[in-house]
Amino acid sequence: MTTRAFGHVTVTLPELDDPGRYLSRVDTLDNPRGVVQDFTYGDADLRTLELTDTRLTSGRITGLHTKQAEFEALTLHRVEITGSDLGSARWSDSKLTRVHMQDSKLMGAALDRLVFDDVLFEKCRFDYATFENLRAAGPVVFAGCTFTEAAFTSCDLSDAVFTNCQFRLTEFGAGRYRDTDLRENDLSQIRGVANLKQIRIDPGQQDHLAEALVNELDIAIGDD
Repeated sequence: MTTRAFGHVTVTLPELDDPGRYLSRVDTLDNPRGVVQDFTYGDADLRTLELTDTRLTSGRITGLHTKQAEFEALTLHRVEITGSDLGSARWSDSKLTRVHMQDSKLMGAALDRLVFDDVLFEKCRFDYATFENLRAAGPVVFAGCTFTEAAFTSCDLSDAVFTNCQFRLTEFGAGRYRDTDLRENDLSQIRGVANLKQIRIDPGQQDHLAEALVNELDIAIGDD
């Protein structure tokens, strides 16, 4: 079983190259039976991609580009997604387990009521995305990701790890952040500092949070 550790969290990866497993090339992820298993899919440039009540399990998605994606009740289990652009996806009521997404984009996406368990997002771009009612049910890590003007609302990010991420005007709304690990990030430009109760930071990040709070409250500092 392949794992990676980030701070106090260890993520179990999909591990698709184990002996005896063969991944078959498929031309579409939209299967009439609603299940695609032991598959490889990619190098596709689509206008739209719509998946509803679909389960993708034990598969690898590479080089998928779509201008518009609509995902509802989509279950991902043991899936790798690499070098893909899902555009401003609308993704709701879904669960991701043992998923590794790397070098991919979900810019301007709307992610609502998603459950993550053993999920690693690595070097992904979530600029202008909205995360609503997201729940970390198990290990969740965002490593080297960008969140320019992204927003988290009513999310449970307890024990999630963000490391070496870029937060520029990123909004953390009301939610649960107990032991959310925000170490090794520049937090000086985030919004919603007052909502980040019980998070983990490094000693030097206290100044980041103070700067973020001053900026958020539009406080003028001067001698006159």
